[in-house]
Amino acid sequence: MSGRLDGLRFAVVRSRGRRHPEPEHSYRNPFQRDRDRIVHARAFRRLEDKTQVFPPDLSDHFRNRLTHTIEVAQIARTAAAALGLDEDLTEALALAHDIGHPPFAHAGEEELDRQMKRFGDRFDHNFHALRIVERFEQRYPRWPGLNLTFEVREGILKHSRDFAPGEAPEAEEYLPGLRPPLEAQLIDPADEIAYNTADLDDAFSAGFFRPAQVAEAAPGYAELAAAVEREFPHAPERVRFLETLRRLIDRLVTGLIEGTLQAAAEAGVQEADQVRAHPARLARFTPEAAALSASLKQFLHRWVYCSEPVRRERVRSSALIAALFEYYLAAPERLPEPYRRQAEIEPPHRIVCDYIAGMTDGFLRRTCRRLLG
Repeated sequence: MSGRLDGLRFAVVRSRGRRHPEPEHSYRNPFQRDRDRIVHARAFRRLEDKTQVFPPDLSDHFRNRLTHTIEVAQIARTAAAALGLDEDLTEALALAHDIGHPPFAHAGEEELDRQMKRFGDRFDHNFHALRIVERFEQRYPRWPGLNLTFEVREGILKHSRDFAPGEAPEAEEYLPGLRPPLEAQLIDPADEIAYNTADLDDAFSAGFFRPAQVAEAAPGYAELAAAVEREFPHAPERVRFLETLRRLIDRLVTGLIEGTLQAAAEAGVQEADQVRAHPARLARFTPEAAALSASLKQFLHRWVYCSEPVRRERVRSSALIAALFEYYLAAPERLPEPYRRQAEIEPPHRIVCDYIAGMTDGFLRRTCRRLLG
């Protein structure tokens, strides 16, 4: 399938504006400004020292949360351009999609959520990202937060899931019951492409598996690997593996573009408001690409995410977060300013969670050594 969505109808051409009105820039559109504000945010820079999957002591070359974010932005922007969508909005959403992640990857998120459930509360990295851009980033004298456009704030919250009216108080202003724009819908599948292929690359470098094992588990990968073997029989195994991954990314991105085109055509939507009102998301893989992505996920869960080295690191990381959470919760006055003052106004467990979620891996380890021994 070839063709583009009509960018004039499907892309978000005009923003609904910012929470605090401000003059337009003379040569940057609102979504370009949002992108730049995200890149300059401290929360974005901290992604450099937040684990993606593998701890940094395994290798200096493995992805961290920042390099993963850059890869997601490349993939998402490529798909948006091919579909005729707003590339600047898509890039801003991709760059912001992980800024709410706590230290130690998903182990950190699960542990913080476990701690918050003790108080009938939850931790979700998308809601935390919204708190970051609305409250915690203090860079401007006229307003709190980054004062991002409605579309970027909505996409931060809704890029990976929809909300029903009344489901979450924090989501009520972001059109619950409606789908986000296609630009936001692209982020989750682009994220899936990025982490599937990157985790294969890093795990192969770490010696978790051989390429033949991937081919056995994922027929779509096997087809690409066989073609690379025929073309480059004398290339080193590592180089052939990387060439296969390059083609794998291309096939998955193409599958996302074609699947979205097909879904939009079948739904008969003709403008952005119809995308919002459609009962299901339209950004999706073709069935073939979806099956390929699912087989890669299953392989990674078996050979990487559930492996003993990763499991051990997950247990250690969770224990550090739990111990530090208990330390500050027992005496919130130990928190640094301004968290100490905030804990006098809001529930202490929420403020302790916010403080720990903002830490990098390295800062959390150093803090635990200094305070807990």
